[in-house]
Amino acid sequence: MSKGLLIVVSGPSGAGKGTICKELLNELDLNISISATTRNPRIGEVDGENYFFITKDKFQDMLLEKQFLEHAEVYGNYYGTPKSNVLDMLEEGKDVLLEIDIQGALSVKEIYPDGVFIFILPPSMEELKNRIEKRGTETKEAMLNRLESAYKELKYVFKYDYGVLNDTVESAVDNIKAIIKAEKCKVNRQKNLIKNIEEV
Repeated sequence: MSKGLLIVVSGPSGAGKGTICKELLNELDLNISISATTRNPRIGEVDGENYFFITKDKFQDMLLEKQFLEHAEVYGNYYGTPKSNVLDMLEEGKDVLLEIDIQGALSVKEIYPDGVFIFILPPSMEELKNRIEKRGTETKEAMLNRLESAYKELKYVFKYDYGVLNDTVESAVDNIKAIIKAEKCKVNRQKNLIKNIEEV
């Protein structure tokens, strides 16, 4: 049995990666990685389904034991992607989708370079600005900071395997589906093919 694919999707805020990932989960047989967090559950959230809710002490222990593919601190709470959870699914031949920030994606690439790393690009900076403005959740200062960060983050595209332009969600999803299909056809991912050839 061939290993599953680890598909890592990231990009600047406002690029639309969340919407694209939701559509990919609807259209393909993908498994989503569940993150661990030290924050308290929100109403309706279920442990082991939305997140693994753990204490800060437990998180620190897991960090020391290098049990995370990547981790980050956000507003005083810790978040991380448990390594064993993802690697177990991949060994079972399941494809795993990770939607994470750029720093997290680059950390994953160091630990698991065999993943497929996809950077979502906005059609233009003007469109990115429009998308952030449409959210209506940002102060003017916060929006400017977000745009400044987006400019810096775009430079990381060259550290990824693929750049996908999100001009429409449909075309971006189609392009990612094509990437996944092509990656599955790579000779080094097809153990059965290699085994059959070696037996000839």
